[in-house]
This record gives sequence, C-alpha cells and structure tokens, in this order.
Amino acid sequence: MLVSAALLAGCGVRGSTDAESGAPPTAVVDRDGDGTALHVEHPERFPLATATGRDAAPTLSVTGVVNPDVSRAVPVISLASGRVVEVRARLGDEVKKGQLLLRVRSADISSAVSDYRKARADDALARTQLDRAKDLFDRGAIAKKDVEVAQDTADKAAVDLENSVEHLHVLGIDPSQPPGGIVDIVAPTSGVITEQNVTNAAGVKTLDNSPNLFTISDLTHVWIVCDVYENDLATVRVGDSADIYLAAYPDRVLKGRISNIGSILDPAIRTAKVRIEVANPGLLRVGMFVTATFHGQKAELRAVVPASAILHLHDREWVYVPAAGGGFQRQEVTSGQMLPGNMQELLAGLQPGQRVVSNALVFQNTVEQ
Repeated sequence: MLVSAALLAGCGVRGSTDAESGAPPTAVVDRDGDGTALHVEHPERFPLATATGRDAAPTLSVTGVVNPDVSRAVPVISLASGRVVEVRARLGDEVKKGQLLLRVRSADISSAVSDYRKARADDALARTQLDRAKDLFDRGAIAKKDVEVAQDTADKAAVDLENSVEHLHVLGIDPSQPPGGIVDIVAPTSGVITEQNVTNAAGVKTLDNSPNLFTISDLTHVWIVCDVYENDLATVRVGDSADIYLAAYPDRVLKGRISNIGSILDPAIRTAKVRIEVANPGLLRVGMFVTATFHGQKAELRAVVPASAILHLHDREWVYVPAAGGGFQRQEVTSGQMLPGNMQELLAGLQPGQRVVSNALVFQNTVEQ
C-alpha cells in the first residue's frame, strides 16, 4: 500500500510540473497499417502551404565528355615518301594555316624535279625545231610533212612538261623553286594539333595504310558526347537546347544544341550517345568532363512548394498532405531545381493547388518522438 501510494504521489507531482511549465501537450500519433497515414492531436500546430503552378520545360541532367568536331579535323599527309629531317610542331601546339610543320628528304622529290627539268629541256628543243622547220618550209627547203612531224613532237613535249609540273604541284613543290630533295609540309588549316604520329628521323610512307602525320582540329566549335539511359531517351530530341556546366569554371554556363542521337545502344550499360554542338569560348578542352542539362521544347505545368516542405529520407523525397479525418498522408515526390525565395520545383508526385505541411522536418521529428 505504501509503494502504491508513493507511485501515485510521484505521478501526481510529474503531471502538475508539466501543467505548471505551460508546455504544450505531447502529440499523440496514430499510424495506419502502412505507416504512410498519420493521425496527430492538434494538427493546427503544423501550418500548411498551397502548391503553386509553374510552366517549365522538362529537363534531364547527364554527364558528358568534350570531343573535337570531326568535321573540323584536317589530316596532315605527305604524298612523297622519305625520311623526316626536322619537326617544327608538336602535339597540342596551336598552328596557323601555312605554318611549317616538318621537312622531309625524299627520293620521290628528287626524281620528280629531275623529270621536270628533262621535260622542260625537251620542250625547249622541240619548240626550237618546230620554228626551224617552219622557216625551212617557207623557203621551200623541206616538205610539209616534216613540219607536221616537228609540230607533233613539240605538242608531245608540251604535254610531258605539263605533266611534270602537275606532278610537282601534287607533291607540294613550286616548279620555279625546286627544293633539291627536301619538301616542306605546312599546315593546311589553322587549329590545334590533336594527333601526332611522326618524330625526327622517322620514315614517311605514302598514303598506303599509313597514319596521318598530324591531325589539326578547329576547336572553336566542339562536340560534347553524353550517355543517356534508355529510359530517358524519350525526353531528348534533336534540336533541344542544353546548358553546359563545367567543374573547372562553376560560374560559367555554356549553351549548346543536340545535333544527333545515336542509333545504337551500348549493350552493357543500356545507353545511347547524344551529341551536343557547342561554341567554345576557349574554356573547353578535349577530354574534359562536363554536366549537360537538356531542356525540352514543350513546357509542362509543375507544382512549386517551399523547400522546407520536402523531406529527404532514405534517398527518397516526401511531402505530407492532409488526409481525411484530420490526419496526414506521406506522399512521395520528385524534386526539381531550386527557385528564388527558397522555393523548389516538383517534377512528379504533386499537383498545383494541393496543400502540404510547410515544414516536413519538424513534422517528422514530432512523429518520431
């Protein structure tokens, strides 16, 4: 009896202390069977916010890699075989059109120059003989057929000279300034050397199965190649715009446009290659990782709620909405981008006009007590 009285007295003292402190009574929580519907006492303690609407184009963020535009990549080749005697440029150098890249000593050049000189001498002799034959014919010293033979010889010599000059042009040689067996390989365009397959004293072959000496790429426009999962392909279309975010320059956002969506999926990771064309202000480098955010062409109506109304729990996102009977229902949502005024866009799970608990974290903490 004494123990029971003490216990009763203790309970009475604790209850009076809570009443005297003026603290609100502890919330009593009733849970439904699935745990998503909650009934609490004094629901007015949790203010509600009404979701507003916002028209926004659908977005998708993926990672990508900067690549040179292959349509702006120009190979540097040599039509004459031989051996490199000097290299004036290296991988990564920025070069101008006409700049000397390397010099090659070639027997092909020597042979072509020799043929040109012989053809020029034969052409001069044939023209001289033709002039002499015409003069003798005018004097009646020779027959007309002799003039015709001289004319034919001069015509053939002229053709041989034209062929030898064209051969020199193909090899990149100026006939008026024969190089003496050395040919200069110059840059066919301006850009950055993105590939080099030649060194000093290396042998240079002709075009038969030989790699390019250099590859020069114009990096003023580049490609960003992204991997888009099969489930997300319906959200991207050729012509959609994209924002490019750089880890190296977080304060810069570049604009691009989708120019191609690959027709073949990677069988291992189930992704397709999506190509974005971007004007390069000088920040993008080949091989750089970027984040691309695609923007669809058709706007969609999306709900906007205070950021505090979203509860991040176990890698998922939830809001609490009023339920019948004065309770609250936990509802899963998908959040989008942050908006001014500490508001956040919802991509799915809630419609404009619905009401939610404005501070989901406070509500969750109360429920867990």
